[in-house]
Parts: sequence; structure tokens; C-alpha cells
Amino acid sequence: MFRVLDKQTASMYTRDGIRLDADIYRPDAVGEFPVLLMRQPYGRAIASTVVYAHPTWYTAQGYIVVIQDVRGRGTSGGEFQLFAHEIADGEDTVNWAASLPGSNGKVGMYGFSYQGMTQLYAAIAQPPALKTICPAMIGYDLYTDWAYEGGAFCLQTNLAWAIQLATETARLRGDKQTYQALFAASRNLPLNNPEILQQLAPESFYHDWVAHPQPDAYWQELSPKTHFQDVDLPMLHIGGWFDTYLRGTLHLYKDMVARATTPQHLVVGPWAHIPWGRKVGEVDFGNQATSPIDEMQIRWFDYFLKGIDTGLLDNYPLYLFEMGDNMWQYIPIINIVNQKIYYLSTTGLANIREDAGTLTPNPQPPEHKEVLVHDPWRPVPSVGGHGAIAAGVFERSHIDVRADVLTYTSEPLTADLHLLGDVIVEIVCTADQPSYDLCAVLSQVYPDGRVYNLTQGYLHCADGTSNITRKIQLQTTCVKISQGNAIRLSLSATCYPAYAMNSGNGAVLHSDSLLNAQVITITVSCDGEGSRVLLPVR
Repeated sequence: MFRVLDKQTASMYTRDGIRLDADIYRPDAVGEFPVLLMRQPYGRAIASTVVYAHPTWYTAQGYIVVIQDVRGRGTSGGEFQLFAHEIADGEDTVNWAASLPGSNGKVGMYGFSYQGMTQLYAAIAQPPALKTICPAMIGYDLYTDWAYEGGAFCLQTNLAWAIQLATETARLRGDKQTYQALFAASRNLPLNNPEILQQLAPESFYHDWVAHPQPDAYWQELSPKTHFQDVDLPMLHIGGWFDTYLRGTLHLYKDMVARATTPQHLVVGPWAHIPWGRKVGEVDFGNQATSPIDEMQIRWFDYFLKGIDTGLLDNYPLYLFEMGDNMWQYIPIINIVNQKIYYLSTTGLANIREDAGTLTPNPQPPEHKEVLVHDPWRPVPSVGGHGAIAAGVFERSHIDVRADVLTYTSEPLTADLHLLGDVIVEIVCTADQPSYDLCAVLSQVYPDGRVYNLTQGYLHCADGTSNITRKIQLQTTCVKISQGNAIRLSLSATCYPAYAMNSGNGAVLHSDSLLNAQVITITVSCDGEGSRVLLPVR
């Protein structure tokens, strides 16, 4: 361990003359050290300490640590435009960091969320000094991995983030009135009146995201995936089972494994976006769930920046936390070939009685159809999962007893069931409106009647009146469901405000579309092998 010198502040200039400011932490020792770089938009003093150790801890391990304000944030100059300048600015910053006094010329990057994205954009430029990155909780394809899920707008997380960034912009501009109005909105999200953003932050990225509900050229140009095909760096990918951006983390990891020549490792803990601790929602996953990421990153950086064999590559590339067992496990691959199928069966009262809808391992003869009515006046609320604030595991029996939620429950398990991978729900249904949504939640039911969500998925259905099979991909999971507990599928037409409500003709994203929101009647078929749940059994 090294003693750490007092923090220094230094500036660099981008190729187009914009000043970027950074805090630099140095070991109190002679010699040359690798550089760890984080580029972030939230004020560099925070340095992602909501989930990582303080930069001084990393410095004490023998690194020069650079925490930089991106363009237009903190005290850096220029105008902030979401992700727009991060490729060129990232390349310029890596080159500058590599040439700092005391640097050995090798740079690694770390950080989560926006700080994870800046790593991807810098890597696209392929500066020779950048030797490895540790991207956590990112969107690889910004449309499918971040802004939209199953074609539905991720309302709560997108709006909350847009208001946070707009509030900081107002603070930096010294606009007290706008700052106070946005700060108040951040504490009471204006979910049915996001026009407040149009009024107070007309330049916000949010308006572009809403205006592009399809994966068009706008998303192609903005997404790291579009520009990433020549990148081949060793990466430590970091995610959480209840992180809203786990799709992006896994998307990038799988893409790199398929084509990269360099080591790709993946760590997924039982965490939401923040914090990375033992408790997520209402469930305590035990002391093992405390974040090992800081120590793992140092082992990773020691290997690739200092040439020290830390034994990191001796293990399997996936280090996953199995919920239920509440233990970390090294495994070679996420394999979903061993699928267990449950079929939906009903007496026609699955929205009224918890014993009317069942999950059965054998398809049942067609008996009844299920009718689900969505009333925009009282949408089914979002509770936990990965899309809501707060995310995680919550007791949801009070949701399942609603008459606008269909529930299908298995018999109690006669043996422990281990799931690892993607749960798929296939539903044969039709609706009386041109557009509707489906939310599928997989839970475990305890003998005393408590119900805790495991994973969920959401799907926007545009051609609503067609009677076809809808395929809902739930969030990837790793969990042990104990013997004696049952499995439950809950189906609804909303999960609000995690996802924008459907008006019957598209997303409700402003007051006018709320005014025009229709009651939607969905008919679900539970005949034969059509409607079913496919489980990835380990």
C-alpha cells in the first residue's frame, strides 16, 4: 500500500480547444505508475463513490487516478450533449493521461452507467495507451439496452435521469428558478406531465428519445455498438441482476466473446443500479452479496497494466451470484439448452382467484379463455424488478390479487430448481385496440402465501388486434428456488410508472395522450401448447 499525495487539479484541451478539468491522485513514491481514468458528468468529487471505493484507495494500490469532468459538466468547458463528444474527447483524454508525469504510459478505465459509456466511446477510437476497460452497467445498443425495452419506453428511469441532468445544467448556468423547479420535479416525478422538461429543459436528450420510438438511424449513430466492431480490448464486464441496463452489459459481453481475441470476464451481483450491497429491495442476500468489485478491478488492472499474474485468468470467465443460495460461483458459460416448460391453464378466473390459474408441466386441453381489462385510471403499479425506482425484490401479493392481473401458479416444487439464463414467456392473445402492452413477472410463492419477484419482462404490441403468440423475454437471472416453494407467472397490461402506459394507440408520454387513453380488453388463450413459460434450468 502506498501513501497518497494531496489531490491535484489539472486541465487539458481537446482537439477543438475545449478545456477539460480533472482531479489527479498520485502515490507518494518515486517511479512510474499506470493510470486509471474515469470520465463522468456528475461533478468529479463524487467519483462514482456511490458504488466504488474512493480514488484514494485505488491510488494506494499503486496507480495514478484521474477523475475528469466531461465536456460541459463540473468545471469543464464546452456544451454538454449526451454522448455526442465522448469518442474524440475520450481519445484525447487517454492520450493526455498516458503522458502525465509519473505515468508508465498505460491507461485503464473504470466506472458505471455514464462512466461505463465513456469507456466504450474512448475504446472506439482505439488509442494505443488504452490497455483495458471495466465497463459496468452500460447500454451497448442504446435503443434496446437503455431507452426502450421490448419496444416500450422505460419511462421512470429515463425521466428521472433526464431531470437529474437538466437540474445540474441549470445549477451550472446559475439559473436559480429553473434549478428549483427541476429539483422539486426530481423529488416528485411529473410522470403524467413531463412537459415540464419541454418548458424548463428544451435541449434535453429526453425529447429526442421520445421522438424516436423505433430503432432508427438516430439510435444507430448514437450507440456504441455501431462503431465497436474493430475494438478488441480485455474487458471486465460488471452487472446486476436487477440493474435496468443488464441487457446492455450482457449484450456487449456476448458480442465480445464471439469475436474478441482478448480475455472477457463477466461479474453479475444481486444488485440494482445503486447501491451494490447485500440488500436489494426487501431481501437481504447476506454478507456474500457485498461488492467484491474494487478488489477484482485491482487484480484485473494489476494483470493488464502492471504485468502481475494475479491468477485472475485461472478461473472460469463468469463470476455470478446465485440468489437463493446466496453464493458466488465461477462458471464457464451461460447455457440455456436445458429448458423446463410450464403451460398456462385456467378455469377462466385467473384474475379473480389465485387458485384458478395454474402452471403445469403438461399442456392442458383447451377449456377457457382469460379476459384481462386494463383501465388507464388505475394502471397496475410497478413494484421492484429492474425497471422501477426502487428496483429489486419486493413482496407483491397485494399486486397479484388485483382483478387486472392474471396469475398462474405451479404446484410446490418437490426439489430445488436452479435457473440461469433468459426466462421466456409466450402468450397467445389479442386485444380490442390497435396497441397494447404485456408485462410478465416470474415470482416464487412461499407456503405462507408471500410472493417475491424473481425476474420480469415487458413487451409493446403494435398490431394489437392480431391473435398471435407474443414472446416476452424476461431479465436474465441466476436463482435457486427452494423445494416447497411454488413458481408464479403474473400477467398485466401495465407496469406503471416503470414503463410508459399504452393508450391503446401508442405510449402515453404527455397530457394529451393521457386524455385519449382507452380501456383495453385483452383476451388470453390457454389452450394446448400456445401459452407457456420456458425456464433456463441449470
